[in-house]
Amino acid sequence: MNDQQLIELLNELVKQPTESEWVEFKLNFHSEQEIGERISALANGAAIHNQDFGYLVFGIEDKTHIIKGTTFKPKQHKKGNEELEHWLAQRLDPRIDFRIHEFAYDATRQIAVFVIPATQNRPVDFFHHAYIRVGSITRKLSEFPDKEAKIWRKKSKPYEQEIAKDNLNASDVIRLLSTETYFDLMKLPYPSNQNGVIEKFITENLVVKSRGYAITNLGAILFAKSLPEFETVERKSVRVIVYKGKNKVETVREQIGAKGYALGFLGLVDWINSQLPANEEIGKALRKESRMYPEIAIRELVANALIHQDLAVKGFPMIEVFSDRIEISNPGNPLITPDRFIDSYISRNEKLADLMRRMGFCEEKGSGLDKVIFYNELYQLPPINVITDENRTRVTIFSYKTLNDLDKREKIRACYQHSCLKWVSNEKMTNQSLRERFTIDDKNAAIASRIIKDTFEAGMIKEDDPENKSRKHRSYVPFWA
Repeated sequence: MNDQQLIELLNELVKQPTESEWVEFKLNFHSEQEIGERISALANGAAIHNQDFGYLVFGIEDKTHIIKGTTFKPKQHKKGNEELEHWLAQRLDPRIDFRIHEFAYDATRQIAVFVIPATQNRPVDFFHHAYIRVGSITRKLSEFPDKEAKIWRKKSKPYEQEIAKDNLNASDVIRLLSTETYFDLMKLPYPSNQNGVIEKFITENLVVKSRGYAITNLGAILFAKSLPEFETVERKSVRVIVYKGKNKVETVREQIGAKGYALGFLGLVDWINSQLPANEEIGKALRKESRMYPEIAIRELVANALIHQDLAVKGFPMIEVFSDRIEISNPGNPLITPDRFIDSYISRNEKLADLMRRMGFCEEKGSGLDKVIFYNELYQLPPINVITDENRTRVTIFSYKTLNDLDKREKIRACYQHSCLKWVSNEKMTNQSLRERFTIDDKNAAIASRIIKDTFEAGMIKEDDPENKSRKHRSYVPFWA
């Protein structure tokens, strides 16, 4: 929102007869703990009262609603050495995407407002407690089971269907979205008039009829010519950071995507690949001048990060390039355990995933991880690693290492992923196939046997036929097969 929109919002809020479960006024800062409790309470209260947002406004006298201005600047405020916004976000569960705005109401009065999205599906906790406003008092939500039950029963609208920008005409929609990109990628002729364009976008839920027309979050996140034009999706821009070494001490360059995913995806992947070094020695099937990492694997992992992110929580997809690895991460924890990524597929954002598949950005079925592991093995790279922590999923692909340089856990992970790849290819892992994966000479079959034994003992694989007593012809499948 720009300053004029914020002033108009404030003028509407102060018309409220009293503070409510979704609006609270304050003159100045009291404590960080209080702000966290209020965010929880206002997010929960907004959901109960069918409001899209709750508001915590600094600079207003709470009894009279007189606009007096505030000295509190939350964007500059710190809790210890940590920025207030980050401190609050780390302690909210789920991590709702609240916004902080500071603006001048006039020449003498400064205002700060927290715009807090209504919670979806569950109450928002702060420091493991959920709160609610009752009149002008903030109380623990657990003291009001009827109110808590309303939040749990409430069916929220998916993020993709929420409105990003409203009250538009057809020309506005075509100015804000790259409609040509949609028709090009779908291999459809571009309509001869604006109405034809709009009608097609309506059928895809990219645009809906509202006050005039409205662009949904799905339409904006895929086809926005400029993501900063859409406040609801701006912070879902992809960020790419290239570091000098193996840690984050020194940044070489950083790129933040400003276009919708469909519009900017190919350029994003090309730019990432342009930052990657070439390898001196990649598997026997590849030329020495090949890049360190398989480009198709990077493409699939980036597409997965966009598709499977939790759009409702704070954060954005990020690609971090180090001298020895690439980390591709997205907000939200996966809906399936990482050990089953290669054979299972559940999308959190079905419409987004469907459109990106139909536009050719990712696999039609499955997660594409089988393709990632196939090329990872072809390039003789270490196994990929998937870590979920702090409501974020991170996939790491590593640069070349010799077998001797892999530790025991990496060898077990590589063996397990090889067995998964064989399984989805309707084959079984054997000592021979694992030797080929690691380019182990036939005379050193005992090395592959040791890795298989360690993986078996770790519970990651099992014998395909336990009755088979022949060690030479023994085969293995993933533990879940």
